Amino acid sequence: MRTDTLIIGGGLSGLSLATQLVDQGQEVLVVEARSRLGGRILTEVQGNAHLDMGPAWFWPGQPRIAALTDRLGLHRFDQFSSGALSFEDEQGRVERGRGFSSMEGSYRLVGGLAALTDALSARLPDGAIHLSTQITVLACTEGGVRITTQSGQHILANRVVLAVPPRIAAELIYEPALPDGTLSAMRHIATWMAGQAKAVAVYDTPFWREDGLSGDAMSRHGPMVEIHDASPASGGPFALFGFIGIPAQARRDEGDLRQQVLAQLGRLFGRKATSPGALLLKDWAFDRFTATDLDLQPVYAHPQYGMPKAMTRIWEDRIIFSGTETAAQFGGYLEGALEAAENTAALLSANRMNVVWK
Repeated sequence: MRTDTLIIGGGLSGLSLATQLVDQGQEVLVVEARSRLGGRILTEVQGNAHLDMGPAWFWPGQPRIAALTDRLGLHRFDQFSSGALSFEDEQGRVERGRGFSSMEGSYRLVGGLAALTDALSARLPDGAIHLSTQITVLACTEGGVRITTQSGQHILANRVVLAVPPRIAAELIYEPALPDGTLSAMRHIATWMAGQAKAVAVYDTPFWREDGLSGDAMSRHGPMVEIHDASPASGGPFALFGFIGIPAQARRDEGDLRQQVLAQLGRLFGRKATSPGALLLKDWAFDRFTATDLDLQPVYAHPQYGMPKAMTRIWEDRIIFSGTETAAQFGGYLEGALEAAENTAALLSANRMNVVWK
């Protein structure tokens, strides 16, 4: 199999880049190790509700995602924030009306964020996406890159774009080996939210709204440290979601974690909250295509992202890093994934005539 540009990673950055290159008339192949597209975007469906288990929000002042959703005919809605907030102290005592709605003014997408990646993938030609295709080796050859998959398949490409977290890319085998400085830079870049876990409780009615509560809660007791309303724009079912705040190594017992989550929901929102129709959990720290052992260490502040010099001009730009962690302005956000794709598309367009098969 041969292609002009091979994109490793079928998340938002990889799919956005692929559509831009196809629109320019370039030949593209997207390979994704998972059996689904989206990367850290994961939308679960419960009835008519689309529940984001990864990122859920974007904001005003992020021009790329606003333009892209408009172009794809998708619709955004405001994060629900009306009503009193809840606060839980270290002993699990609950207060009302303390703090502020931290996500007020943010946007969510009708149909969940998978609607975005689904719409992008639909714009690619048949055969341009290969799922369940895990890359193991990248070898520099005369004029291009020889790629080996876990199943032993070989792909020849003029260039390869790594639209995956740099720490995940560092796990691949490179022939010849990448410089120590490059590998060190890759491993030093924290994968945003990779160590995070998220719980979503689904209900038939939004009883917290009926009780005058917004669904927003902050906790110093846990296991969830931050909770928000995750209901769809209209209709039900309705939902609350929370970020798990206890360290990754302490949450390996999923059964115990579920019981802790339900108990906390009961403290914050009352008895009805302890009996959801479904309780969904996604622990990204143990998703091998998102996180490495380095990501088990908590990240307490938003890292300074961008493209280190050591990660540029690899094999004369036959290996190019993309993905939200390489974006200087919006790194870590959905907007950063689109920023990285835009930067990579510009680089590939400039280099297109300079990298050809001999």
